Amino acid sequence: MKKLTVFCRLRNGASDKYIESAKKLGKEIAKRNITLVYGGASVGIIGAVADSVLNEGGYVIGVMPSFSDNREIDHKKLSELIIVESMHERKAKMAELVDGFKALPGGPGTMEEFFEVFTWGQLGVHRKPCDLLNIDNYFDLLINFFFN
Repeated sequence: MKKLTVFCRLRNGASDKYIESAKKLGKEIAKRNITLVYGGASVGIIGAVADSVLNEGGYVIGVMPSFSDNREIDHKKLSELIIVESMHERKAKMAELVDGFKALPGGPGTMEEFFEVFTWGQLGVHRKPCDLLNIDNYFDLLINFFFN
């Protein structure tokens, strides 16, 4: 795997374990020389992943829709920033660039982005792995929903 998209929350979340795990994931991504491709924000759990990759000397690509400059806090230290016109274009661009997808704890936006690429995989649009990092049992109910 050369490039990975990570979906997760723009906030820190209810558990310190989310940030700790995000930092560990970022270190592992950099250690394995995998490029992180994500939405380009500097805050929350996803900001911790990006910071960790960058702090370990890794490469990070942000993909941001042009309208979100005023809504999200864009990361100032990205290796590369790609500006697109819409969320649809953002998701398509990230999917085009990467070899796999991983979701960490998040809200509706995280779930929407993950479910879209997961569904694309089921429909044969791509053959890229889609993974949930189940920190502190966050995804237990969702996993149970899908597999029971």
